[in-house]
Amino acid sequence: MPQPELRAHALAASPVQVIAVTGGKGGTGKTSVAVNLATCLAQFGRHTLLLDGDLGLANVDVLLGLTPRCTLEHVLRGERRLEEVIVTTAAGVRVVPGASGVTRLATLGSTEQAGLIQAFSALAGPLEVLVVDTAAGISETVLRFCQSAQQVLVVLRDEPASLTDTYALIKVLSRSHGVRQFRVLANMTRAPGQGEAVFRRLQRVTDRYLTAALDFVGEIPEDGALQKSIQAQRAVVELFPGSPAAQAFRRLAQTAGRWPLPVGPSGRLEFFFERLLQRPAPQLKVLK
Repeated sequence: MPQPELRAHALAASPVQVIAVTGGKGGTGKTSVAVNLATCLAQFGRHTLLLDGDLGLANVDVLLGLTPRCTLEHVLRGERRLEEVIVTTAAGVRVVPGASGVTRLATLGSTEQAGLIQAFSALAGPLEVLVVDTAAGISETVLRFCQSAQQVLVVLRDEPASLTDTYALIKVLSRSHGVRQFRVLANMTRAPGQGEAVFRRLQRVTDRYLTAALDFVGEIPEDGALQKSIQAQRAVVELFPGSPAAQAFRRLAQTAGRWPLPVGPSGRLEFFFERLLQRPAPQLKVLK
């Protein structure tokens, strides 16, 4: 039987699929997507960790009815180990509650950065998928999460403001942060095919002006069951598993399960956090 240290090394070396769930603006239902995607993946037997990456207005715990006593902020301060702040849902999703008020990862000192990387790389138990619920918009923290993840899942609504802000997010990530591939999910659609139609409108603009590949991964219909589940602080896939929204989330999770896994060092969880926390290279100016 393998020694404990060998098992720990094998777990640390296993590839982890990191999915950043993001959106160009607030109100797209991004956090609900992250919660239900993570729950579906766990129901499918995937070892899943959900990180609340909205460091200004963390609310994953609210949507899931969790009452964590400690958050990621306590880990950053060195007051708690990561295992002590993680809360596990009934579906088996391990949740890292967000640190409201810690709005910029770039402001972390070198000791805090090293501690965060070590905390996640030494996480006990198997891990296959890390779902990160980012904040909305194009803040520095959002861009860092998206740049560091292997998969960027952009949540879009069929609204002019959502289209405009989604294009702005993809533009910044593709032109300034080296992100070339985006998975696009249409949310709160009112009729079959509406999601693909709004995706095509977005794609026509990105194809014309940007060097970015967009992949349509489906749509989540507007569903009263989803609103009831939010009020009940439960994932819709748990509370109303037969609802149209729950069925759509399961299709999304099945699609995500087919996304290619990272290979080599880039697939290790600590590599994700190293990329997330690295500071941009200083820009040298020539004085005339």
